[in-house]
Amino acid sequence: MFNKILIANRGEIAIRVMRACREMGIATVAVFSEADKNALHAKYADEAYLIGPAPASQSYLNIDSIIDVAEKTKAEAIHPGYGFLAENANFARACEEQGIKFIGPSSRAMEKMGNKIEARKIMKKASVPIVPGSDGEIDDADKAVDIAEEIGYPIVLKASAGGGGIGMKVVSRREELEHVIESTQAVAKSAFGDATLFIEKYLAKPRHIEFQVLADSKGNTIHVNERECSIQRRHQKLIEETPSPIVTEQLRKKIGTLAVKSARAVKYENAGTVEFIYSKGKFYFLEMNTRLQVEHPITEITTGIDLVKEQIKIAAGEELEIGPKEVKHFGHAIECRINAEDPLNDFAPSPGKITRYRSPGGPGIRIDSGVRMGYTISPYYDPMISKLVAWGRNRRETIARMNRALTEYIISGVTTNIPFHKAVMNDEAFQQGELSTDFIEERNIIAKIPAIIEADKARESKLQEIFRDDKRIVAISAAVSSYMSMVKKAE
Repeated sequence: MFNKILIANRGEIAIRVMRACREMGIATVAVFSEADKNALHAKYADEAYLIGPAPASQSYLNIDSIIDVAEKTKAEAIHPGYGFLAENANFARACEEQGIKFIGPSSRAMEKMGNKIEARKIMKKASVPIVPGSDGEIDDADKAVDIAEEIGYPIVLKASAGGGGIGMKVVSRREELEHVIESTQAVAKSAFGDATLFIEKYLAKPRHIEFQVLADSKGNTIHVNERECSIQRRHQKLIEETPSPIVTEQLRKKIGTLAVKSARAVKYENAGTVEFIYSKGKFYFLEMNTRLQVEHPITEITTGIDLVKEQIKIAAGEELEIGPKEVKHFGHAIECRINAEDPLNDFAPSPGKITRYRSPGGPGIRIDSGVRMGYTISPYYDPMISKLVAWGRNRRETIARMNRALTEYIISGVTTNIPFHKAVMNDEAFQQGELSTDFIEERNIIAKIPAIIEADKARESKLQEIFRDDKRIVAISAAVSSYMSMVKKAE
């Protein structure tokens, strides 16, 4: 087992990994930018080192600086978290070349699954269903038109190196295809340094369902059930849950088998997620995320499996102790991503200083967070405040718990998407499990938010009294302490 691990990330995921390391008796090394010198993850680690200025390109994406810190501190392994360099094959290769264990898949497997065109070819060869579309890249409008007319409009143009909905555009008519190809290529080139595009059929009212997989170096590969991630804005997830409301035990077995087959097709090792799109009763391979997912806590809370510890043990060469028969599912869990963003302004980021912060608690509630009162949400990074997870014996109880927790959550100083999450939890279609990636638009969720905000203002005015009482208690306590000190001195 490793003695020391460097966590090449920030915020809540860095703290999450450090917690697992601490329980395993492994020392931790944090890296931080100038903007994060007072961040919790830098304080929580056993050691912490500055790696550059605030922009991620000069700090958290600076491979040479991170490798230098790992070598200087004699860290035997690096955990990349998610985002930043987590799916960067060059980073994984740099670790391999320096004899530092990358806690994730090999650079070779990452390259195969990171290129979506290559991934489609691999899955097709492995007899895993893929969405109808192009077999290779699209480099001119005429070729795109031929494929689009063959599979039928609407179609989706996607960046082969893309992710998070970037470099992705729906096209409904032939007339707009040429212009969209040029603009999407420009976006892909800017975001990923690769303008390669491909085409897929746009599926009506799809659901996004993913399977967590674990694979060791001994040839053991299992899936750890599914998560539904259909509530999205701009193709980015906001709410996830497990189990999926539509996945039966028979479907779980069928699609889980395909997920395992997908991982084995690239000789995958460590934790990964195989994502599927579901439409009109059919499942298709979408992509594979070669890292830990933001939504991993809902799998942990419903299975009792610590996915981060499993990652570390696999990277250390240990064999999986869990077989398919040992994977159980207890109750239901939902995760809401609490972000500093304004849903009434197209979810625009809302950086700033958190002036009040009280997180919820009680039965079935878990919060993974990297912020505190007085913390400043930086404009340089993702505006996530926390991941709020609710667990219940069934989906109805879980929704009720999440609703209660959202009501308890107090964050001031920045605009958050908490009212959005309340609107979703109270939506009848959501409560019935009728989901799709178009849910926000179809259910007109944004229009429901102003009424929730007004109700929250009325509730918060009552809570002001609680905060005033808190301040009075603190002041009285300080006065009593001061008086007792004076008495002792007089004696």
